[in-house]
Amino acid sequence: MKLINIGFGNMINASRLVAIVSPDSAPVKRIVQESKEKGNLIDATHGRRTRAVIITDSDHVILTYLQSETVANRIYDFEESGQEDEEDG
Repeated sequence: MKLINIGFGNMINASRLVAIVSPDSAPVKRIVQESKEKGNLIDATHGRRTRAVIITDSDHVILTYLQSETVANRIYDFEESGQEDEEDG
């Protein structure tokens, strides 16, 4: 299991991640509102402005104050380091 830090010590399982999107578009705002109504919304912003919305394969929607590029880079960096460890034995 690969855990990715999404800020303030909050972690997500990288293998369950489906998409990282910007919260500015109307369809994403609708997804966030619907997940809030269903009880599937996880707010990991700690009161800060939402800069990225993470959608998982379990239909959970996670709000984070990190930019989507930052989260994507953390996933990419983690996968790079994980592949090197596997190659070394």
